[in-house]
Amino acid sequence: MGERRENGNLGRAALGGAVGTAIAAVGAIVAIGVNADLPWWAVAGMAVLAAGPAAWTGAQIGRRDGVRNEALEPGETVLGTYAVRPPFRDHTPPAAHEGPQYQLLVTNHGLQMWERSALLWRHPWPELRVFTEGPRLRIHRDGLEVGAMRFARAGAEQEVRLIAQRYAAV
Repeated sequence: MGERRENGNLGRAALGGAVGTAIAAVGAIVAIGVNADLPWWAVAGMAVLAAGPAAWTGAQIGRRDGVRNEALEPGETVLGTYAVRPPFRDHTPPAAHEGPQYQLLVTNHGLQMWERSALLWRHPWPELRVFTEGPRLRIHRDGLEVGAMRFARAGAEQEVRLIAQRYAAV
């Protein structure tokens, strides 16, 4: 699972992310330049300078999404993606272009914990018991705790708990 295959789907995901992010960055710069009454050559220069890094960031995001989509089983649908805070306090947060380090993918088949593009674990709903303890989400499997996490966004633990309840993982 840690092995990464470069195939057409991953290439398309990376290209789509790169193009979309570059277009958004260039569009924002053009809008700012036009509103500020800057000369066309200044706006074009800033847009060219921003397009490369924006495309690179978009390609990384697209590649990560492509790897995650490849890991889905047939008929599996992603219901939500949640940024999870690292389990230790002295953690240096990743740079903004790297995105969140840990993410919990909630699907109609179960839960998946990812560290960027590496799948750490996956468990189907029938094997899980999910409950909240204050701002923490606790995940148990076979009587053992497989995950205790806090989310970057307040209230996300309740959303995951409601989805778990819908799939009888309570």
